[in-house]
Amino acid sequence: MPVPPVVDLPVESAVPFESQLPFDSSRLAMPLMLEGNVESFDPVARASDLAVTMPRQWCGRYKSFPNGMDQEVLLNLSSVQAYGQMVALRGDMTIGTIKTPVQGNLNAKSDQLDLIPLADSLPDGLESGGEFLGLQGFDLAGWEAPRLTNPGGRLSLSPGCVSEALPIRGLW
Repeated sequence: MPVPPVVDLPVESAVPFESQLPFDSSRLAMPLMLEGNVESFDPVARASDLAVTMPRQWCGRYKSFPNGMDQEVLLNLSSVQAYGQMVALRGDMTIGTIKTPVQGNLNAKSDQLDLIPLADSLPDGLESGGEFLGLQGFDLAGWEAPRLTNPGGRLSLSPGCVSEALPIRGLW
C-alpha cells in the first residue's frame, strides 16, 4: 500500500472541516431515553434474606482427586450474617471423622462461595491453608490446596440431612 505524501502546512493555516451531517440543536434539549431492561435484582436484599432463610445444616461428600478417597461431610453453620451483598459464614465441618471450625463468605449476587477449614490437621487430601471454592454456592465446590502439587478434590453439599434411606417405590 503506497504511503500518501506528507505535506507541511504553516501553523497559521486552517484545515477545512466538512461536516457530513447538519447540526441539529433541537436534539440537545431532548431527554436521554434508555432502551432495554434495567437490572432489578437486589443482591443486598438477597443477602439479608439468605442470612435468615439459609439452612444451618448441610450434608454431602468430599472426594479427593489424588487418592480417590470419598468421605462424608457434615457442615453446621452457627453464624450466618449479611454484610452488604456478602453473607459471612461461621461454623464447623466434619469431614470423615475429623471436625474442624470453618469460616467463609457467600456472594449473594454471584453465588460464589469460599469456605476455609481452620484446623491444623485435616483428612487426607486436604491440608491447612487451603479452601473450598464454589461457583454454585454449596452445591459444588472444589478444594484449592495451598500448594500446586495437590490437585484438590470435589465437595458436594445439599441442605438438610436425611438420616435414613428413602424407600424405593415401584413404577407400577
